[in-house]
Amino acid sequence: MNKRILFVLTSHANIGTGGAGGKPTGAYLSEITHPFEVLQHAGATIDFVSVKGGAVPLDGVDRKDPINAKYLDDAGFMQRLQTTAAPADVDATRYDAVFFAGGHGTMWDFPGATDLARIAGAVYDRGGVVAAVCHGPAGLLGVTLADGTPLVAGKRVAAFTNDEERAAGLAETVPFLLADALVAKGATHVPAANWQPQVVVSERLVTGQNPASAGGVARGVVELLTGRE
Repeated sequence: MNKRILFVLTSHANIGTGGAGGKPTGAYLSEITHPFEVLQHAGATIDFVSVKGGAVPLDGVDRKDPINAKYLDDAGFMQRLQTTAAPADVDATRYDAVFFAGGHGTMWDFPGATDLARIAGAVYDRGGVVAAVCHGPAGLLGVTLADGTPLVAGKRVAAFTNDEERAAGLAETVPFLLADALVAKGATHVPAANWQPQVVVSERLVTGQNPASAGGVARGVVELLTGRE
């Protein structure tokens, strides 16, 4: 699969807006490593961008996950997460797909990341694929297509559910509930039970509910991209 995919990562390192005083968060590692493993195996070229560029804060750094452990021990991969591109340096025309990885940090910086939203909209308008997992769909909220409609309007989506947010103890802490925000943009939210894999493909938008869905989202992207080669 001779395709180039842009992974979009959060730069927000702490729960809340108060800087270092909040509980550490960031991009959820398995929501990077599991899709990366699937897409690299499929032959894709993958680049990394983050909201601010440079080093990406990581959450969910669990070595018991063998795929996480593989990449934690890959110095080249970890260096790439320390040196991500800034949005202004990304040429949207180079990409066949954009993937928004999750982690609670995304809830604070993805919705206002207008450059990243513009990149995703441009890729979709050109016939490319847009994907997101868990809290990554926060990055879809600002994506508008060339005809002025929100990307998610009229589409079925999966995302971290209100019940999962309550179970995580953060429903009163996050700036909004992601599933509700997607519905407000015209999406139909399709939830599964808490922590169960759930991947929804709607036209060329692939979304997943939680970390357990990350690999499945990547497989959905591969199916869409290889189906048009």
